[in-house]
Amino acid sequence: MSTGGEPSGPILIWGAGAIGGTLGAAFLRAGHEVVFVDAADDHVRAIEASGLSITGSLIEDTVRARAFLPADLSGRFDTIFLCVKAHHTEAAAHEVAFHLAEGGCIVSAQNGLNEYVIAKVVGDEAVVGCFVNFGADYLEPGLVHYSGKGAVVIGELSGEKTARVERLFGLLHEFADHAILTENILGFLWSKLVYGALLFATALTNDSIADVLADPAHRPALTALGREVGAVAGALGIRLEPFDGFDPLAFLPNAPAERTAKSFDDMVAHNRRSLKSHSGIWRDLAVRKRKTEVDAQLGPIVDHGAQTGVATPLTTQLIAMIQEIEDGTRPLSDSNLVELAQSMPASEKAKAI
Repeated sequence: MSTGGEPSGPILIWGAGAIGGTLGAAFLRAGHEVVFVDAADDHVRAIEASGLSITGSLIEDTVRARAFLPADLSGRFDTIFLCVKAHHTEAAAHEVAFHLAEGGCIVSAQNGLNEYVIAKVVGDEAVVGCFVNFGADYLEPGLVHYSGKGAVVIGELSGEKTARVERLFGLLHEFADHAILTENILGFLWSKLVYGALLFATALTNDSIADVLADPAHRPALTALGREVGAVAGALGIRLEPFDGFDPLAFLPNAPAERTAKSFDDMVAHNRRSLKSHSGIWRDLAVRKRKTEVDAQLGPIVDHGAQTGVATPLTTQLIAMIQEIEDGTRPLSDSNLVELAQSMPASEKAKAI
């Protein structure tokens, strides 16, 4: 494996939205040179003309940096953060590959298991795993809302401690002093899938994340959903890692009910503290009226479930319901969670009684 040394030239942020914009602005404040790439022409023009503004209670700042549309970028970069939506990963990886310097690396600062998608394009050795859980939203061209601190974790997919991952950890530590360098990045990514499945379920309604998770009527279905993902991870031999008050072990098939209830209570408390009341998934559905990452994020759970013999009826149903909301054939409603509960296996329904 290439261990990498100190990079030359600027950091490339490919996707200057919620995650990429927040990270890139932090790197700029720390004194690094950053180049932004984004597919939205109005966003690129706004950054070029007036800079990228970060708003929110944590920081109010405007940073200046070069910004390009993908077709207008030239040059190669040692360090690239890929921050696009999960369903745009494969296309973006092919574009990014032309700008990856020999011996350079691509950090997947995204939601889902996108590291494997990127690796198919540029090779395993060029990819570094990353897990982010801070609250941020793209508001309008040139403006990103940074709403809440959260876990920031980086690690080689192999679990090795290399020179490049140590350097990247130092970079992320400048953004978040609680950043973690891990030998088990897959454990964090799969834990985020457990949590992510729950977030997709909350986005079936117009209620806040905390309100849905706090409702006792919804917890049996949400528990069964989380256990599906936990069971798939277990079948793959993944050791789940906790983050931001979320205990993924509470969603293993045989976890005690008391532990699961505490995990829900902790999630509610964490989300009550955040200024971001609804998920980015809900924002895509209710505000921006665009497709979500549901296929790219939850689809692999179903695929791995089929490969390992783990049934995933709730995840499968959840994907279908989100797709119907995307298509305009299903409204956002509390009744969607009631309908999702109907997909619970008999064994889970028995536990809920």
